Amino acid sequence: MKKFLCFLLCTALFCGITPAQTSLADAEWPSDISIQADAGILMDADSGAVLYGKNIHESYFPASITKILTALIILENCDLDDTVTFSNTAVNSLEQNATILGARVGDQLSVRDCLYALLLQSANEVANALAEHCSGSIEEFAVLMNRKAEFLGCTNSHFANPSGLNNENHYTSAYDMALITKAAFDNPALVEIASTTYYDVLPGQLKQYPDGWRYYTHHKMIKKNESVYYNGIIGGKTGYTTLAGNTLVTCASRDNLKLIAVVLNGHQTHYQDTKAMFNFGFSQFKSVIIAEKDSTYEKIEDDLSIGGIFPGTMTHLSIDSDSSITLPVNGDFADVTSSLSYDLGNQAPGTAVARIDYMYGEHKVGQAYLEAAVIPGFTPGNIHTHQASPGSDAGDTIEVPGRALEPSQTPTEDAAGEEEDSGILPASSLAASVFPVLKKILLALAVVSLAAALTYGIISYRKHRREQELTLRRERRERRLRDWGYSANEFDSIMQKHLQTKNKPK
Repeated sequence: MKKFLCFLLCTALFCGITPAQTSLADAEWPSDISIQADAGILMDADSGAVLYGKNIHESYFPASITKILTALIILENCDLDDTVTFSNTAVNSLEQNATILGARVGDQLSVRDCLYALLLQSANEVANALAEHCSGSIEEFAVLMNRKAEFLGCTNSHFANPSGLNNENHYTSAYDMALITKAAFDNPALVEIASTTYYDVLPGQLKQYPDGWRYYTHHKMIKKNESVYYNGIIGGKTGYTTLAGNTLVTCASRDNLKLIAVVLNGHQTHYQDTKAMFNFGFSQFKSVIIAEKDSTYEKIEDDLSIGGIFPGTMTHLSIDSDSSITLPVNGDFADVTSSLSYDLGNQAPGTAVARIDYMYGEHKVGQAYLEAAVIPGFTPGNIHTHQASPGSDAGDTIEVPGRALEPSQTPTEDAAGEEEDSGILPASSLAASVFPVLKKILLALAVVSLAAALTYGIISYRKHRREQELTLRRERRERRLRDWGYSANEFDSIMQKHLQTKNKPK
């Protein structure tokens, strides 16, 4: 009976849907822009579409734009009214000429005060103090930074401190920094802080400034009295070190477009480059709400009831209403193609059963999640569920439909253990005296072997970790589908049939 119903459903999908006509993109992707910095990117903060890029996956030193990530982590893990106490390490472990607020050992400020000092004044001792308050030490906070970056999809970054001060193991790419900024400017508290032009430390809070202190944002494009002021700026962060050069992160909004510009290793042209990217983006692109244009999946809701997959219940499939794509101003949604992916990733909603990727020619212009929810009035006990597939854990807990799942916990990175003996024994004293050259060769081979073993171990660990995360994502998705009455194979087959009819030329 199950196979028969699936056959009826697939037949209904195949025969009952008018195929959508596909065509090559009529409007060319705009490209009349260049910047002088070594790397830069312009990304739509809503759709994630990359509108312009230069060396976007190359790694560079970020300098103080690092503090965007630091602020995001603090906001997610600390209370704004918590008290931060400045330690000797936080205050006195900075390199020479590092920007500071002027805090002394023993000074206390709220997390809220510290975040304003972090993003406006770019105070490095404040970054250290916040890291210690959150994680107990700067080193442990760096671990948290790298986990968050990986969760957001960063692949060419590694963070060693909360401030961005020079460190050869502290780097990022323009694309990764745009992903971090995208997440940061989805946080209302961070937007409020980053958009402020000045902030006052009240009297009696800092020993060095008993009468109080006012500090101003370093980002000149926010200030109306600056020549580089740009209308529509939401906020951002500046950065500079001798190794990083000028770095700049900026978020701006105009005409229903919210854009992120990142500049890395600028050469005193970081504001000029940012303005050029924003002018390009706001004049050449538009935002389109996907749910208002894509009717591809509307028919499935009716076909589910026709096929009888959910006797006594109804399931609603829909595209999340807030998702958008970014098109050239002369582009049309009819020129967009879509494909389904079942690798939902860390940030997928709990009700997601598939991800839809949208392409305009060779450019990915956005994505949306296909979400499933049982309509009001049903009881979970009425759902017809399939038995667990052989080899699955029958004791798995099934989540309640429509309820957001807890984010998967990224496996904790274990510190690299001590390497085992390479197996090459030191030469005896007799051999050392008779064969000194041979001893050096053996020692060199031991070092090479140890390095090779360490490299192989790291690669194997990362591969295992990626495979483990992929397995966890698949298991979460399968549990969701079982809860709604499908096996994964049945649902995937139905969706593939449906998509084929959509993209088949008339």
